[in-house]
Amino acid sequence: MWLHADITSLPDIVRHHARTTPDKTALIEGGHRMTFRELDQSSNRLAQAVTRLGAGPDSVVAFIGKNSIPFFEILFGVNKAGGTMLPLNWRLVPAELIPIVDDAQPALVFVDKEFMPLMEAVLKGVAKPFKVVALDSTAVGDSGLAAWCSDAPNVDPGLPEDPRSIALLMYTSGTTGKAKGVEMSHQGISYMRLCESLEPVYQWHDDDVLLMVMPNFHLLGASLPVQSLYHGSTVSILHTLEPGKLLSAIAHDRPSILVLAPTVIQMVLDHPAAKSTDFSSVRLTMYAGSPINAQLLKRAMIEMKGKFMQFYGATESLGAITILRPDQHDLNHEEKLKSCGTPLPLIELRIDDGTGHALPDGEIGEFVIRSPAMFTSYRNQPEATAAVLQRGWYRTGDAGFRDKDGLLYIVDRVKDMIVSGGENVYSAEVEQAIQKHPAVAMSAVIGAPDQRWGEKVVAVIVLKTGCTATAEEISQHCRGLIAGYKVPKEIRFADSLPISPTGKILKRLLRQAS
Repeated sequence: MWLHADITSLPDIVRHHARTTPDKTALIEGGHRMTFRELDQSSNRLAQAVTRLGAGPDSVVAFIGKNSIPFFEILFGVNKAGGTMLPLNWRLVPAELIPIVDDAQPALVFVDKEFMPLMEAVLKGVAKPFKVVALDSTAVGDSGLAAWCSDAPNVDPGLPEDPRSIALLMYTSGTTGKAKGVEMSHQGISYMRLCESLEPVYQWHDDDVLLMVMPNFHLLGASLPVQSLYHGSTVSILHTLEPGKLLSAIAHDRPSILVLAPTVIQMVLDHPAAKSTDFSSVRLTMYAGSPINAQLLKRAMIEMKGKFMQFYGATESLGAITILRPDQHDLNHEEKLKSCGTPLPLIELRIDDGTGHALPDGEIGEFVIRSPAMFTSYRNQPEATAAVLQRGWYRTGDAGFRDKDGLLYIVDRVKDMIVSGGENVYSAEVEQAIQKHPAVAMSAVIGAPDQRWGEKVVAVIVLKTGCTATAEEISQHCRGLIAGYKVPKEIRFADSLPISPTGKILKRLLRQAS
């Protein structure tokens, strides 16, 4: 249901449910619970306190810390004060954080005590200083946030709201080398809820509990919990992504909805406790963030049971662009499991030939979309914004095709396509072939300069524990599945691959190591 009559901005979520279901649990963190009334009141006080510090309307307020109840108190409080919330990536080093902070120029940063040394180093390197408020998320229920704003009145500032104002600022992972600040308006987020409400498979139940596992500084971690709260459902918060603790949370909190990256699904299924875990409470597992191989998806559907739904999206799209619906997860049609589905209602998707023209079914081109839910701009980067937002269409940078049944398939990032001997090679296709080898745990395919071919196909492979394979064995295996020009000309073995917090393999780092 689209609640636009009552919810037109992020803070309206807690205002609405504090009026309609005040005693319902909004957030669970370990043994601590917070109702919608309590979340509304705590965010009122926080809004007053940050305003008093000079971080009111149009200010950016950052948060750096692991998943916790204070994250949500700050998110809604900052927006009630008319500001913009910026979740920072705590996995970054000072040299990576400093340009982000210089770009965003937050007036105030809430810092989990674990990351105080990191922020102190950042403070020394930024052009414009900021105020710091220290928290302790390990003290569940007593992070220090309540004490910090205890003398602030429990009064909603009730500021007039411009739906075009920026509610959330999230920086891309920087896989291209430079992070971009994606500005998301209240209006854009509201329209994302509209697209979802028109999709029949997006159904929220009164007793739903969503388990927040993915990190808050990524849209996959922040957007789905906000969507859950929008519908008055409960969010169970896991501090960090640890498979053992995730399985324990399933047993203890009995969540009905999981949101996981494919790599996390694999880590969970490979954990010794998975075999004894009761997954029966989980009615829906949503997965996104990176491609999933069919073998892993089939294993998850068999071992975890419940329904599965894939969604493909981008930070810039504020959420899902397409979804592969539960009824399309058919084990009898394995090829269809590779699809990312079809667009949500109100979202248009064109397979573009690079010149603004649509390609026919079966031909590979760039996914270009038009949607009412779209980011406003890249902060302070008008040229980068103009490069991807063209005449109302957003260029995703993803290459794929549409089949005769209307299903969409992503084959690669446009920038990851390898041109070898004049032939286009899509790394995802090669990776899918490699993954079918029984000894392979993970793989990544990149292009490397080559005097003869221009670029050569290079595979970096992590083998399963206790398994062995030679480069020649992998090569011969691939020759039975893909054309000869696609078979890796160089195969490297590694103990691990560089992976982002959201489960994406950082191919940029692999290229740099070439």
